[in-house]
Amino acid sequence: MKNLSFIYKNLIVLSLVLTALTVPSSYCSAQDESDGLINETDYIEESTYDSSTAYISDIEILGSNIIKSDYILSKMKLKKGDLYDKEAMQQDLKTIYKLGYFTEKMKAIPVKNSNGTISLKIIVEENLPITDFTVEGNTVVSTEEIMQYLLPLKGKPQNIAAINQAMEQINQCYYAKGYILSKIDSIYDDPDGTLNIGITEGKINSISITGNEKTKDYVIKRNIMTEAGSVYNENQMKQDLVRLYSTQAFKDVNRTIEASPDDPDKFDVTIELKEQRTASVSVGGGLDSATGVFGSLGITDNNFRGRNQRVSLTGMVGSGVLMSDSSILRKVNYQAEISFFEPHFLNADNSLMSKLYYRDLGSYQIPLAMERRIGIESTLAHRLKVNKRLSSTFTLGVEHIHLSEGDKARIESLYNLHGLNIADRAKELEGGLFLKVAPGISYDSRDSAIVPRNGVIASVRFEEALGLDGFSKTNGRLTGMAKKYIPVAKKSSLSFTGRGGLKVHGSDFPEIMAYRLGGPYTVRGYKVNGVGTGTSFIMGSVELATPIPFVDKLKLAFLQNLRLTFWVDAGTVFDPTISSIIYDRPLHAITAGVGLKINMPGVGPLSIDYGFPLTNPGPNGNRNGYFTFGVGDMMY
Repeated sequence: MKNLSFIYKNLIVLSLVLTALTVPSSYCSAQDESDGLINETDYIEESTYDSSTAYISDIEILGSNIIKSDYILSKMKLKKGDLYDKEAMQQDLKTIYKLGYFTEKMKAIPVKNSNGTISLKIIVEENLPITDFTVEGNTVVSTEEIMQYLLPLKGKPQNIAAINQAMEQINQCYYAKGYILSKIDSIYDDPDGTLNIGITEGKINSISITGNEKTKDYVIKRNIMTEAGSVYNENQMKQDLVRLYSTQAFKDVNRTIEASPDDPDKFDVTIELKEQRTASVSVGGGLDSATGVFGSLGITDNNFRGRNQRVSLTGMVGSGVLMSDSSILRKVNYQAEISFFEPHFLNADNSLMSKLYYRDLGSYQIPLAMERRIGIESTLAHRLKVNKRLSSTFTLGVEHIHLSEGDKARIESLYNLHGLNIADRAKELEGGLFLKVAPGISYDSRDSAIVPRNGVIASVRFEEALGLDGFSKTNGRLTGMAKKYIPVAKKSSLSFTGRGGLKVHGSDFPEIMAYRLGGPYTVRGYKVNGVGTGTSFIMGSVELATPIPFVDKLKLAFLQNLRLTFWVDAGTVFDPTISSIIYDRPLHAITAGVGLKINMPGVGPLSIDYGFPLTNPGPNGNRNGYFTFGVGDMMY
């Protein structure tokens, strides 16, 4: 064959061949002429011999050099010992031709034997063998990888079906990698048997952006990793669109692809955007174990000045801590915060969150004390290139903590009851001015941040608090957590969580910085701090989260994120504080309970839980357990 263009026309050729295979002579042939391999005197004359009553004594394949005769015979219906049938022989010739290794020049000649049987001679002509390959135009897929689909053809006669299959495999190789615009645009062979393949991979001629009115072009472009002049990759483009959508500046993100009018082998890509309102004023309220009944006011812009920066000012007034034991002073809770988030700090791998905050509330950790905090901090997050699931963080901040007495008479009574020196109360009320430095690292392989069912989230953070108004108060704490999700059935998940923290150094560790267990964010089924406070702790949880039967069938979007939970929590506090001593807290606990959790994008899990202590809840606890209300994941 001089050219393999017939590959794409083989159906036409095949129909012509099959027409030629039906001949009126006494032998079956793909042509009307003999090649002289067998003398005509050996042919069976239909007028003197009825071949339909003759049996086949043997079948011989002539002209097949590379393709084994046994392989050809295995594909035929007529076998040695069968009654010769001319129509069946014609079908076998068609079958042999469809194997793809032979030209249309083939014939079947029945030869009369003296014993009345037939010796069947089948004459074929092999296509030219493939001796080598050349591949041109490939840049994103290596020649070595393409060759793995071609090398099985080498040394065999050219086979239309096999070549087409190899071409399809090469195309699928490109498609699997995301190169959906690639194609094989030419294939031809040389007289020496070399098969030449030309590939057009689908390069991008231009990338344009439409639909953005407020958002700056550079903000959009820095989220698009696809570049003009590169080979189009659908997988990378999807990641670009996800990044754009994740900016929260757009309610819809899409792309269109058109062949370039100047070069049909190149393509013009258009990113189509629909912006959404990003500035909002919110007025709300709710119920939370840590703040009680609260009202809030917030002003937020998620696309500040069209630069995709987020600015937020929030204020909240709460009635005071709910579901707490008598150690927490019921006091109106005031909180205010202004924050600024830059998602692209210096480069795409960095983000920066800064906030200034004020909090005035009944102290969670220091019994019957009032607590006021004023602080400013910034956290730099960096996505590690060695593993995209790994991120490092570095927090730098200054915080002033002021503590004051809230109920002097009661605290004196408790100290006397437990034989403690009331002079130690001054140490308990010690706050101060601290410079905080906190490096950390986190890993996140969850399949979803909203309703995760598979994967792991883990983090480790070390916080050094330098006492600026008294170096003796300087201390260091190490905290870590890990949570594993395992899918159950079609929509449920089972999670295992471990968490721990310890004081690394600091002999005068301020009690205000102690770890606490009990409440919605640690051991549920206990009041806030109900398990105890101390310089270190360890805890774990097992939780089954599942959709509520029938409710998830409703077509309301927020109900798709609603989960019914069944859980067990367990934790222990070490080196208890004075608070744990004067309130006889158990310091360890195991609880079990049930809850409802709805995951809100941008807010996190909102949860209501009811837990029962399985261990002694202590004199200030309740064996029947408690409700807890929380915003955010208990493990974060």
